[in-house]
Amino acid sequence: MAKPFASSADLGEKRQTLEVLADGVYALTAEGDPNVGAVEGEDFLVCFEALATPVAAREWLTRLREHTDKPIRYLVLSHYHAVRVLGASAFGADVIVTHDKTRELIAERGEQDWASEYARMPRLFKEPGSIPGLTWPTATFSDRFTIDLGGDRGDLVLAYCGRGHTEGDLVAWLPRQRIMFAGDLVESQAALYTGDAFHREWSAGTLDRVASFGAETLVGGRGAVARGKAGVDAAIAQTRDFLQVMLREVSAAGTLKEAFAGTYRALEPRYGAWPIFEHCLPFNVSRLWDELHGVERPRVWTAERDREVWDELQS
Repeated sequence: MAKPFASSADLGEKRQTLEVLADGVYALTAEGDPNVGAVEGEDFLVCFEALATPVAAREWLTRLREHTDKPIRYLVLSHYHAVRVLGASAFGADVIVTHDKTRELIAERGEQDWASEYARMPRLFKEPGSIPGLTWPTATFSDRFTIDLGGDRGDLVLAYCGRGHTEGDLVAWLPRQRIMFAGDLVESQAALYTGDAFHREWSAGTLDRVASFGAETLVGGRGAVARGKAGVDAAIAQTRDFLQVMLREVSAAGTLKEAFAGTYRALEPRYGAWPIFEHCLPFNVSRLWDELHGVERPRVWTAERDREVWDELQS
């Protein structure tokens, strides 16, 4: 039997858990659905990620408002993917911050990505009619962007660590608390999506720079919060291993179908039961095959191309 397309058959609700990581630092995880977070400043909030629709975002904000009623000054978006950004209008943030490259990617392929992700993961798009349009940042940066949290709360540092999950991923770093929100540059007990990735850079220098911060708590893009140095190291190592196995298997294959089959066999025993593994792997392998055959920047995913790749590799 053909496997259901991407996550189209994943319609069951996921249990959300709001965790207080430190005084005024929050994370919402959801059994492998996209993670979000928030950090309190002295008299304002910084929110991290926006979810896929304003309706979904408002549900998160209702949970957050049980802990704080401070106004949202900054909304930080780790990268351009639709499930991370299209709920932004619910936050009413004064400033929406991304990396420079993320703004470029929204302009270049935001509409196509919206259609692609909606078809792949319909459950995440609660009341899609509530989305007013593409989300555009109002502030961007190339290397670092520092937010003074006020009082004795220290800084929140937004940093670019290099190309990885996309061209424009950023991390949010709290030096005093040693807490990092890593977006999809790191996953903890969840499979990777690499369809827009730069696998070689991500698996080496980019993850090295993420690790160099020395986080003691890390919120990845999906999966559980990684706690303690050992837990953070394990999440980074898991992410690196997934990428390195892909690089090894796809490099050794003679055809795209051989690359997919070999990669599946190599990754499935460890990662096959983790969230979005089956959904992502055809798109991952297709992108890596391109990358290893001279396609420098990821080709744009459209709903039509998604189906073509799926039918060729996964059905």
